[in-house]
Amino acid sequence: MVDLKNVFEEFSNKKIIIVGDVMIDTYLNGAVNRISPEAPVPIVQFKSREHRLGGAANVALNIKALGAQPFICSIIGKDEDGELFQRLINESNLSSRGVLSSDERVTTVKTRVIGNNQQLLRIDHERTNPINSLAEFALIERVKEVAEKEQVDAIIFQDYNKGILTENVIASLIEFANEKNIITTVDPKKENFFSYSNVTLFKPNLKELKEGVGLTFDMTDRETFFEAVGRLNEKIAPTYTFITLSEHGVYMGQKEEHLFIPAHLRVIADVSGAGDTVISVATLCLTCNLEAKWVAEIANLAGGLVCEKIGVTTVDKEQLMSEVLAL
Repeated sequence: MVDLKNVFEEFSNKKIIIVGDVMIDTYLNGAVNRISPEAPVPIVQFKSREHRLGGAANVALNIKALGAQPFICSIIGKDEDGELFQRLINESNLSSRGVLSSDERVTTVKTRVIGNNQQLLRIDHERTNPINSLAEFALIERVKEVAEKEQVDAIIFQDYNKGILTENVIASLIEFANEKNIITTVDPKKENFFSYSNVTLFKPNLKELKEGVGLTFDMTDRETFFEAVGRLNEKIAPTYTFITLSEHGVYMGQKEEHLFIPAHLRVIADVSGAGDTVISVATLCLTCNLEAKWVAEIANLAGGLVCEKIGVTTVDKEQLMSEVLAL
């Protein structure tokens, strides 16, 4: 247990690049007291507007909350929302040196309309086509520049299928990281699921695993689950296969070792952002050379903790440490 406490202190010495799709999460909050006479929809009496960093930027916030130093590497639009994103970055005391702007991109904004503490509607403003070859080159070079100058410990690929992580970007950066002995971890989506060959840790959730390998099953069918994991490992050969299983906890696989860790009893308020927290914690644990069991245990606990809070939030380092030490 003393060693684990030292691990949390060691987080503050780590530098992590998060490359992928960034976005702004906007919340329009209000009260609903009546239905519109114009259409059968609720009228929201506006009370407040809140902007939060989302996507790969939320992973950076989690890394920062754990005491480490994050570097976001992405491309946003040269637009008003891009200026807002830069402002949010500065207000959060995050480095913006890896954030590039392009006339050909739109800064992704997800606007949620909340009435009486319930989400009524979400409006997505985004452009999801893949970035062009010039943008790919610029992003790859910026990641390499930051990685070498800062001597980073890991690169997290945070994929939301918004077009930043193309096959070329993924392959080039994995090759670079492996040459430099930099840990690579992935929170994937379906589009580039099998593009992440030879990474350190690959972390899909159960739905993404099923979609990726083309199998349908539930967790009572362990035989088909292991077939799915086998297909995944055969295709991309990660060092660790880490699968989040919602109420069933998590699975951690390494070569012939298979470990299932059950979920802890929680009052679930909101699962938004839980995957961001899990990949952040797992990555930092790997940089501290923790064995697979503890990587899975600690990341599993962290994901559960953020699910107790409403909205996309970051993990509380002290709370997580106290729960880990109580295991």
